[in-house]
Amino acid sequence: MIKPFLQNLLLAGLVLGAGAARAASIVVFAAASLTDSLQEIAHAYTRQSGETVALNFGSSSSLARQIQEGAPADVFFSADQAQMDSLEKLGLIATATRRNRLSNSLVIVVADDSKLAIASAKDLTQAAVKRIALADPQTVPAGIYSRKYLEKLGLWPALASKVVPTDNVRAALAAVESGNVEAGMVYKTDAAISKNVKIACAVPPGEGPAILYPMAVVKESKEPAAARKFLDYLSSAEAGRVFEKFGFLIPQ
Repeated sequence: MIKPFLQNLLLAGLVLGAGAARAASIVVFAAASLTDSLQEIAHAYTRQSGETVALNFGSSSSLARQIQEGAPADVFFSADQAQMDSLEKLGLIATATRRNRLSNSLVIVVADDSKLAIASAKDLTQAAVKRIALADPQTVPAGIYSRKYLEKLGLWPALASKVVPTDNVRAALAAVESGNVEAGMVYKTDAAISKNVKIACAVPPGEGPAILYPMAVVKESKEPAAARKFLDYLSSAEAGRVFEKFGFLIPQ
């Protein structure tokens, strides 16, 4: 007969063994513009590690708000610094894990069959351009970047009434694809994945706003070790090659 102490020790060992064998599962909140690249990276990571990565995409502002309201997230991958800053000020991210991973640039897109001639942002003021899709220029990073660029050029007052705000940058892209608007401003990486739009003109990275994508472990993560491990994988050369394949820039 097993003594109670030894029995408890044996049971504890079985529980620990089961825990060790259990593959971790993490939840990543990520900007909509990262959809295609992160899906590929997460798939490769799961294949290598056996750990599950659930991806929740949306505008960085809405994702940050969800985290503030207690949504269960392990990693936050934002399309701008402001949303990460807001969470850091509230003590909601593990500050030591924060790092800038990617950069991007803006482009003006039109439907693939459009006959509009748009050589620069100034051409958006022409009468033929009645509607311009932007991710919400008040709250969503892609829209905020676009508005700041147009303000820098002195064009915002003439264009503000034409703007059709969308929930995120992928929705702005979809509005152009569907023909519901004559033009849109999106990230270069979003334009690259669509077969139904063409880039009318690109904003040179040096002329547009500095677009940086920070990532960090959420402080209340239920799987902090696994979250850090995935963050390290996102920083790897292997993941970097996938990001570059989708058109992202890697800050030096």
